[in-house]
Amino acid sequence: MSVLEYTPTFTIPEAAGIARELFGVAISDIKTLPSERDQNFLLTDQKSCRFVFKISCGTEQRAFLESQNILMQHLADQVCFCPRVLPTLEDQLIGEVRNTEGRTHLVRMVTFIEGVPMAELPYHAPELHLDLGCCIGQLDTAMEGFDHPSFHRSFPWDLAEAKEVINARIHLISDTEQRSYLEYFLNQYEQHTTSCLTELPRSVIHNDANDGNLVVHGGDSNGVHFRKIAGIIDFGDTVYSWTVSNLAVAVAYAILDKTDPLNTASEIIRGYHSKHSLSEAEIDAIFGLVCMRLSVSVVMAAEQQQARPDDPYLGISQAPIRRTMQGLVGISYGFATAVFRVAAGFTPLRKHRRICEWIRKQAHTFDFPIPIESKTKQIHVLDLGVESSILGSDDAELSEPKLTRLINNDIEKNNARIGVGRYLEPRLFYTTEQFSAGADQQEERRTVHLGIDLFDKADTEVRAPLSGFVHLVEEIDKPLDYGTVVILRHETTGGEVFFTLYGHLARITLRNLKIGQSVQKGETIARLGTVEENGGWTPHLHFQLILDLLDFGHDFPGVGQASRIEVWSALSPDPNCILRIPDELFPVSGPKKDQTRRKRDRLIGSNLSIGYQEPIKVVRGWMQYLYDESGRKYIDAYNNVPHVGHGHPEVVEAALRQMKLLNTNTRYLSDLLNDFADRLVSTMPDPLKVCYILNSASEANELALRLARAYTGHKDIIVTEAAYHGNTTTLIDISPYKHCGPGGQGAPDWVHVVPLADVFRGRFRDPATAGAEYASQVGDVVEWHKSKNRNMCGFIAESCPSVGGQILFPEGYLSAVYSVIREAGGVCIADEVQTGYGRLGDVFYGFELQKVVPDIVVLGKPIGNGHPLAAVVTTRGIADAFDNGMEYFSTFGGNTVSCAVGAAVLEIVKRDDLQHHAQVVGRHLLKRFHQMKETFDHIGDVRGLGLFLGIELIRNPQSLEPATEVAGFISNRMRDRGILIGVDGPDHNVLKIRPPLPFSIKDANILVEQLKQCFMEVPHI
Repeated sequence: MSVLEYTPTFTIPEAAGIARELFGVAISDIKTLPSERDQNFLLTDQKSCRFVFKISCGTEQRAFLESQNILMQHLADQVCFCPRVLPTLEDQLIGEVRNTEGRTHLVRMVTFIEGVPMAELPYHAPELHLDLGCCIGQLDTAMEGFDHPSFHRSFPWDLAEAKEVINARIHLISDTEQRSYLEYFLNQYEQHTTSCLTELPRSVIHNDANDGNLVVHGGDSNGVHFRKIAGIIDFGDTVYSWTVSNLAVAVAYAILDKTDPLNTASEIIRGYHSKHSLSEAEIDAIFGLVCMRLSVSVVMAAEQQQARPDDPYLGISQAPIRRTMQGLVGISYGFATAVFRVAAGFTPLRKHRRICEWIRKQAHTFDFPIPIESKTKQIHVLDLGVESSILGSDDAELSEPKLTRLINNDIEKNNARIGVGRYLEPRLFYTTEQFSAGADQQEERRTVHLGIDLFDKADTEVRAPLSGFVHLVEEIDKPLDYGTVVILRHETTGGEVFFTLYGHLARITLRNLKIGQSVQKGETIARLGTVEENGGWTPHLHFQLILDLLDFGHDFPGVGQASRIEVWSALSPDPNCILRIPDELFPVSGPKKDQTRRKRDRLIGSNLSIGYQEPIKVVRGWMQYLYDESGRKYIDAYNNVPHVGHGHPEVVEAALRQMKLLNTNTRYLSDLLNDFADRLVSTMPDPLKVCYILNSASEANELALRLARAYTGHKDIIVTEAAYHGNTTTLIDISPYKHCGPGGQGAPDWVHVVPLADVFRGRFRDPATAGAEYASQVGDVVEWHKSKNRNMCGFIAESCPSVGGQILFPEGYLSAVYSVIREAGGVCIADEVQTGYGRLGDVFYGFELQKVVPDIVVLGKPIGNGHPLAAVVTTRGIADAFDNGMEYFSTFGGNTVSCAVGAAVLEIVKRDDLQHHAQVVGRHLLKRFHQMKETFDHIGDVRGLGLFLGIELIRNPQSLEPATEVAGFISNRMRDRGILIGVDGPDHNVLKIRPPLPFSIKDANILVEQLKQCFMEVPHI
């Protein structure tokens, strides 16, 4: 008879009665909790204290429960995350109760640990996994020296019995694919793990740190970020076994459905090792034990489901286990172990130092693989990295035949014969699917070169630098792969085996070499292949040193992920220890990301903000993409400054061409100034026909205020709530977003703030009437001025407020406001810094949406595409009033280079019809965002036009409580997923999407799908 047939079946009222009778709990509420073979209830007493009431399976032995109690009391005195056992009214730690069939069940009461079961969280932060490891390590440390006879038992969930348990039940698995996984893991366990089991220390272990037995808390009031383990519960699976099994069990459940299980496991191992030191034998065993735990779960679930097919709890983890096992089959055992060794602070390979030391001592005896007379005179080290000045960022420039021309030109320019491609260089030209980490296009790709390239003509002979045997010779006929590849096997005098790899060879090599063939130092083993036969590359030799092939064979990567470079660089150390290219030929490497961050913190004012919890070191941009120092590609849906795209070649060329010719100021006549101004005013309605060209939007808004004051003779100005117009002292005064925020001193008496015309969150929400209602509030300020005999300078507002939350004004608002202001003698200033040049899709400028013509228009960010350029366009009358005898001059405003850039940007916008493109992509995004709104409760509003879009997040649809923490969470998770968006709005709860205009439908679809995933990761607690 199955143990599950002895599971207690008490009703909630019966359980409540037992708890009152035995423990004297005055129960105000009782709920069931999940359990495999027991019954658990959550009790709340009349003082709001909570407890867990446990009714054990009928087969449970009192002695075993007593041993659990002793252990829990032992642990509760040493760690803060274990529950305590509470006594009955008769001062016993175990009570008894009989069911209707007369069967006795043992009952206990334990303290309840406040928090959320880890199983209920859709996203587990790396910090949580690190803390989980720390807690498991503390638990195992606290158990050192503790023992009890009851835990020395035969138990199917004991990993020491895993192989026997699986073999005895594998026949229950009818699914051939699932069964193949089990057989694979059994084979791998036998091959890689069993040899180290005798070295594993033993102790009493918890043995069941699955996510249902882990309680977490977050440390923030809104329940978004859960980073700490609050409790480890349920000691029913405690057993005396290998100590490291406790860690392996925690890892096994934590990696379920993780996109990168090794990263998750590494965080847990790192935390564990910091609290409870792991031996090398234990680390060697972890991956095998993890796979065996998942395999045991599969066969045990099959057995239990056969006995109780109607119990859903028994199969609750099987679907994610199946998916995870499928992923683990594709992971090299040796590579996983190397990753785990690094996480614990060891070298990735035990033999690493011995082999490298032998090579160092023998280095003077090695030959160079390509015939050369002088390394110093005939070699040029190329820069093919992500920051390369000889390569473009466009994928089309990073492939054949253009790549060969660029490389050969650089070699010839430096009077060299051989070009050298550097070791550990992050590169952008690994573009085919094989370099992707998985199906997710935004996951980290393999970008870091693990060998050294020697570029020379096709058919150049390749020689063995040292003696060895042919381990492999093969052709891999895939684009951007090795082509024909040779791997030689070598052995140190101490018997340590290592390998050298030679890639991109001529096909004739396949006929000339045989596996097992002896090769002598200096012997010709191959020739360089042509583009057509070497994988599609510029002719060159990829030379790589490999200390252990692991399970990769000919697929041993020549390119690795930057996040795992410590592992890859140990498996494949710098091959220059064999090639011996002089160090002085290699340029000095730039600062690492953490060095850059520390230097910035030391030298730059700390209130110069930096984006994201984990900042990005951006080193390159191309159109709507940004690249970090590792070569990771980000979709830029954040930056509206590079309006026509990062690094647009025509803008760059315009700047370079003019900079070579002349860069001077406006004191001299220049057709460039006139032509740019002419193009600019041609985009404006009459009577806006006079230009001032400046360096920044802040300078432009300052000038706009001076123009308005000169024309009206007055100073008082009206601004909207949450407005931001620039960073000068005057502009902070007219920017409530700043002067009403932290460090602000409020508005001066000449600045008058009116409510933001926001139909979602503001006072007036009916789109049909809100425009007039909000405009009337501006009229109220004007009337107050009249009553105080004060005169009005004007009104300034973003045509579509951006930091206000990507707001579109209600219909008729600006026309009514402008009318009121002009009647009072004031001027109307439109701040188009965020929305000019077609970003809104439907119109070229934001003010056109409101069917108004401002008196002064301020332009900034988009018009220079990243070059410091701004403009003010106004009427002849206002310009003449400003011409009051005081000269106006900006040293750099209107300089010839800036004008050349500005004209190029405007030409591209018009010629490529980017306004229409923004309209099409924006409508597509809005449609998909509105569909998301129907699915995700946190989305309160979707708004905007073109590529100026906002998603406002709320906690409550009635109160519209802003979901600020959720917005920050999603923005940072999108960054993790390779997409950059921002957060804005007075409550910092609006996701802003304002990409460069080349942003495509494909990019939009990726953004939406990743955004959905991020929303699904938000805890609904």
